[in-house]
Amino acid sequence: MEIPVYLVAGFLDGGKTNFINGVLSDGFAHEDKTLLLCCEEGEEEYDTRVMGNVSVVCVDEEAQLTREFLKECQKKYRPRQVLIEYNGMWSIERLYREVLPKEWILYQIMVMIHAPTFEVYVKNMGQVMMEKILNADMIIFNRCDDAIKASLRARNLRMVNRRADIFLEDTSGNSEEYATDETPPFDLSQEVIEIADEDFGIWYVDAMDNPQRYGGKTVKMRLLMCHSKKYPGIHCPGRFAMVCCENDVQFLGVLCRGEGLEAYENKTWVEVVARVEAEEFEAYQGIGPVLYAQSVVRCKAPKEEVVTF
Repeated sequence: MEIPVYLVAGFLDGGKTNFINGVLSDGFAHEDKTLLLCCEEGEEEYDTRVMGNVSVVCVDEEAQLTREFLKECQKKYRPRQVLIEYNGMWSIERLYREVLPKEWILYQIMVMIHAPTFEVYVKNMGQVMMEKILNADMIIFNRCDDAIKASLRARNLRMVNRRADIFLEDTSGNSEEYATDETPPFDLSQEVIEIADEDFGIWYVDAMDNPQRYGGKTVKMRLLMCHSKKYPGIHCPGRFAMVCCENDVQFLGVLCRGEGLEAYENKTWVEVVARVEAEEFEAYQGIGPVLYAQSVVRCKAPKEEVVTF
């Protein structure tokens, strides 16, 4: 029998316990026997009024969290579902690759972030923070004010994780979606929309989130040529981008069609003028922007070869 696992991750003061209390109060464990693994004890406590059908097991050390330990918990408590309050310093990847028993299925990863301290964590523990955001299915930034909301949106966190639902919550508990339908970041009335080197990341995020917005438009930008190994015959020029910290540099490629593209070797800098169409492609897992090259010429590398946010 499969046992669904719901993981609540984040650092101290991120609001994990409050979130779990809210979930339990809404009837999460009303019918199904639930095992709650507490891997980090903060100032908040679980609400005893909603713990009647919940067995709590505390895990003090990451080394204690093993597959054998979880199987013993399963044998003892016989849960129908598992809720984990996870220590923010522990690896999520280790959990789902090495620790969870075969029948324990990780259904959802929810990450709680104390917004006022987010920048400090990114600066000092960027790689640890990044792992949480990369793996999340839902991210909640709590205790946001207007300035923090603007700062978070300026970071283009959609670059880090495009699939997650992201919410910004204020001190009163009111939340709003991270993504908004604001004015496009570029003037789409231009005959040719020139994407400056430093603006590629902004264009990429907007084009991936709103590919139809650029359908039929012509763009001009400087890109690094790339020929896909996974999809032979497919060209996907793009840029390397540092989306959070120096340890997290990713290549952001865009599907490109046109004659003569194979003549340019990988990592050749080219200036591309292309018509954009919104089309479905496997690598996009849906609809995304496709460049139909009208002009491709070799060019010098930009002053800053890696895009930053």
